[in-house]
Amino acid sequence: MAKISVIGAGMTGSTTAHWLAEREIADVVLVDIVDGMPQGKALDLTEAMPIIGSDAKITGTSDYADTADSDIVVITAGLPRKPGMSREDLLVKNATIVGSVAEETIKYSPNATYIVLTNPLDTMTYMTMKKTGLPANKVIGQAGVLDSARMSAFIAMETGVSTQNINCYVLGGHGDSMVPLTRHSNIAGVPLEKYLDADKLAAIVQRTRKGGGEIVGLLKTGSAFYAPSLAIVQMAEAILSDRNLILPCAAYLNGEYGQEGIFFGAPVMLGKNGIEKIIEYELNDEEKAALQKSADAVHKSVEELKKLVEL
Repeated sequence: MAKISVIGAGMTGSTTAHWLAEREIADVVLVDIVDGMPQGKALDLTEAMPIIGSDAKITGTSDYADTADSDIVVITAGLPRKPGMSREDLLVKNATIVGSVAEETIKYSPNATYIVLTNPLDTMTYMTMKKTGLPANKVIGQAGVLDSARMSAFIAMETGVSTQNINCYVLGGHGDSMVPLTRHSNIAGVPLEKYLDADKLAAIVQRTRKGGGEIVGLLKTGSAFYAPSLAIVQMAEAILSDRNLILPCAAYLNGEYGQEGIFFGAPVMLGKNGIEKIIEYELNDEEKAALQKSADAVHKSVEELKKLVEL
């Protein structure tokens, strides 16, 4: 069975391990610096496997050596947002954490594909690529799957249509300037504007952009973890199964969408080599302008990172 190491055994990391083991996608190594916490959660999950009928093996550890020969390394380690915080507010503290994780894990799994979830997402994914030295196709940020799912959920709530019939695409940076593509999204092939009036659609776009903050505000002591972790699992399964599944992810752009030198949300084909291809939609002027605004925010964040860390 494939091996996936999840770095960070908090709510997102442990829930990722839960989904992976339950679905028997891979054996899982759960890593955290808090002694006893990853071991305890791994043991609890192991004891659940006979009930669900899975033979996945779950290991809890604080030793990076246990991650050796991972097919995929998932980075969820870092501080979550608190009410009133933006994702960018986490840059200084999480840069140190993610940089260390990247440097330690690559020693033991030089051929792994990395999936990054820590905020600020696009910047931390950039840092992971730089610290590991991996080619761009082997480092992917999880954002668009989550943001698109949030948009789909809000449309299902508004229309009453099954989520299975709703196809939404959110591109750009994982922040308040993300770009929900309403013109490319649809319900069973029918454009969203045929179902929803302009005001309701605009409200859903705004709620999508603020989706993470809405949950942070409700929880007060943490951030979202069910949907983000399942989004990671969908990406990991696509890679391990060589599915060539097209999903919106943070990818390193080299001219696509007019952007270069940043990780940025775009539709990508995920397969055995990680990102097999970046898909480019035809955008109108309004969509291009919105994406540029989002890209400007990501570029600014990366420049801030470069002041803090030697890359």
